[in-house]
Amino acid sequence: MLKFMRNKIVGIERIAPDEVLVHGILDDDIYSLEIDLRVRLSDLRIVSIDGRWKRWTTPECPLAVGKLKEAVGMCINEEGIYEKIRREIGKKSCRHFANLLIECCDSVKLAKEVIKEKEEVKEKKKVDIRKEFPKCVKNSGTLIDLHIHTYPASPCASSSIDDQIEEAKRIGLDAICITDHDYIWDKEKIEELCKKHNFLVLRGAEITTDQGDILVFGLEKLPQKKGLISIRELRKEVEKSNGFMIAAHPFRGFLISDIESLGLTPEKEAEREVFKFVDAIEVLNGRVNANENVFTKKVAEICDLPKTGGSDAHETKEVGIYATYFEDEIRNERDLIDALRSRRYSACILKGV
Repeated sequence: MLKFMRNKIVGIERIAPDEVLVHGILDDDIYSLEIDLRVRLSDLRIVSIDGRWKRWTTPECPLAVGKLKEAVGMCINEEGIYEKIRREIGKKSCRHFANLLIECCDSVKLAKEVIKEKEEVKEKKKVDIRKEFPKCVKNSGTLIDLHIHTYPASPCASSSIDDQIEEAKRIGLDAICITDHDYIWDKEKIEELCKKHNFLVLRGAEITTDQGDILVFGLEKLPQKKGLISIRELRKEVEKSNGFMIAAHPFRGFLISDIESLGLTPEKEAEREVFKFVDAIEVLNGRVNANENVFTKKVAEICDLPKTGGSDAHETKEVGIYATYFEDEIRNERDLIDALRSRRYSACILKGV
């Protein structure tokens, strides 16, 4: 029959590139205590520490919490550190706190090795997006950022439409498409902005569907639908308007982990339902990582769908990171849709990445 049990549990969370938060628990039939410490990874030095008693035996036990502060500044990788913890924390504070702190230190050193190994693997698999996509070189034709958000039409954006237009002019774009979330700008308002800034502004919308976000061009109003619209229903509405649909950032967030461990392949992902209903795929998006953009490009090639680029800018500095270069001149929304259907365009890098 079990007479006594002691548990020590340590959890570690990376809260910054060079810092981890460590939570330690010691619990047995007599005592129950916890500590939280922050450790800098670069030099394995304790940045802060706090402790709590949940169950104790004498009134002196809780007084030990304050003495834990003497661990701040200790380097857990220095020679003889555990003897130092037992001597300075164990005697001045509490031997139970000292034992738990040593367990946390062991765990941090192991975690640092794991983090280092994962980062080395990630660095080896990191792609150079500049080798996969061309830098924008414009001789003729039209250079457009097809994916721009503005505030307040898109609550998640922070820059006004005027600021986005002026930045587009400054960096050499020929036009931008305003694709606010589930919102279509009034045509007359857009015409006013074109005249005001002497710059081509085109309308679109980023519509949320049951198969992800879709960039839509050619609609005059949003589909009347309660709740999430299906990709099939959106397709019907777009066809009525003789419009065009682009799958926006279809793999955003998918490749944060190792690709192989997730079992993702371009061939497998090309079978997703969304690609049966869209006219093109956004393969360069300014708010996803390089691996995801390159993976999306491979999927587009398997699906034999044209490839577009856009910044997905929510603030001014993001405008034009990526764009789409059209071989033809585009003067209005109908020209844009005709050009999108022509396939005479390519996704490209405008700003340095």
